[in-house]
Amino acid sequence: MIQLESNSSETMTKFFYLVEHFIPFPQSEYGGLWNVIAEDENECFDLITQRDQEFNVEHYPQLRHNIQNARTYALAEDLESKIVEEFTT
Repeated sequence: MIQLESNSSETMTKFFYLVEHFIPFPQSEYGGLWNVIAEDENECFDLITQRDQEFNVEHYPQLRHNIQNARTYALAEDLESKIVEEFTT
């Protein structure tokens, strides 16, 4: 992950995360692909877990690992942080 110095007069670079996250059967087949715009890995994690509403808390350590290993792209524009799309089961 790229570390950026923040200056109050400049906008913060946002990133597009493609996070693969599955919870294995037999407990669940929950999971899938999350497309997220966020400032950093922590914000990405927060956005996904807010959507999850703590339904799968025991899998959050794996989610953090998956975010760290996600394909990540710097965005040219300062877009709103959000979950753009999710494909989950």
